[in-house]
Amino acid sequence: MINLKTLLASSDQKGSLGDKFRNNRYRFFEGLIHKHFGNEFPIRILDIGGMAYFWKDKELLKKGLVEITLLNLEKEEITTPGLHAVSGDATNLSEYADKSFDLVFSNSVIEHLYTWENQEKMAKEIIRVGKKYWVQTPNRRFFIEAHYALPYAQYLPKKLIYFILTKTKLSRGMRWKPEYAQQYLDEIRLLSISEMKELFPGAEIYREKLANMTKSVTAYNF
Repeated sequence: MINLKTLLASSDQKGSLGDKFRNNRYRFFEGLIHKHFGNEFPIRILDIGGMAYFWKDKELLKKGLVEITLLNLEKEEITTPGLHAVSGDATNLSEYADKSFDLVFSNSVIEHLYTWENQEKMAKEIIRVGKKYWVQTPNRRFFIEAHYALPYAQYLPKKLIYFILTKTKLSRGMRWKPEYAQQYLDEIRLLSISEMKELFPGAEIYREKLANMTKSVTAYNF
């Protein structure tokens, strides 16, 4: 029997729809790594907003093919070989020289930067410090808003979304804590495909489809 609450949970929970899409996306990414990097291992990767749980069971890491720096606002404590954590700001990577990483990787982070100006800053820094990049974000035009699992929530007044999140269980089968809901409403600015193309000129676009509609989009330049 399908557990609807699990299916609609966030992508970091196994069995969720988001987790299944993320796994499919990763398999495509892994294929690109082997195709375009050949024997140039280990690959130095900067993962902006990444967590250890995502990488620790991946063959690329277990076989020593990648060396990954996880950059977040708060440093994660890590004991997994091949993973290194730092604290930093995605909009200002001045601690890193130009092209200091073979690849900059980011999953569902760039939409959490409050403003278009910050998203432009992050994109410019990614292009500057990485020889290659892979940047994924939910598609603003998709009919289900990715963070709340609600239809067309991105077009509703924020006060109404806040009420739905905190007073009902319509979002992922739970009531959100008020401070958590407000934080999401403040920071999320979803991007369209055309905006991603503007942020990453010349990038190839990988589109994830659901019901023949683009659910999420990844810009990459392998």
